Order: sequence, then structure tokens, then C-alpha cells
Amino acid sequence: MEPERLEELQQLIRNDSLIKFYKSREWRELRQEALRRDNYECQLHKKKGKYHKAECVHHMKEVKPFPHLALTLSNLMCLCNVCHNEVHGRVGGQYKDKQFTNKECW
Repeated sequence: MEPERLEELQQLIRNDSLIKFYKSREWRELRQEALRRDNYECQLHKKKGKYHKAECVHHMKEVKPFPHLALTLSNLMCLCNVCHNEVHGRVGGQYKDKQFTNKECW
């Protein structure tokens, strides 16, 4: 990632405005590239020999602690909403109301 772009992303993180990153043309294009690469399949279901349509593109190393990897294709994994929630520990318990259910997840 270019130094100027990295600084912009770090500023968005400081301002709690990451939504602007996820609406950027750069992210939307990379997201589509990841979905095509993974054949629009949830990679965790695929590892289990099952199929589920991918609904999210997940940063394996999260954006806030690793902003320099935010636009790195090899850091992305396509997941369904259920698996994405599980990866982030948002299933049941105290996080039950914070599950992702929309098409665009971050």
C-alpha cells in the first residue's frame, strides 16, 4: 500500500470512520477480485467439503491492527455471514445482537 494511502487509512481508523474505506472504489474492486478468486464460495465451508455462497470478504489480519494489509489480496478470505460471525466470536452470548446479516460485511 502506498504511504499516502496508508496514512489516510490510519486516519480513518483514528476517527472511527472505517466505513469510508469499505465504500471506496479500491476496496470494492479488491473485494470483487477476492470473490472471483474464491469462486464466490465460503472458504470455511469449502474446507469441510461443503458449499455455501460467500457473502463477506474477511480480512484474516484485521484492518485496525494491520492497516498495511487492508488492500492485500492474500490477506482476504471469502466467507458466508455465519462463518464470518463465528470467526469474530459474534455467535451467541454477549455478541448475539451484533451479528452481521447484510450483504456487505466488514
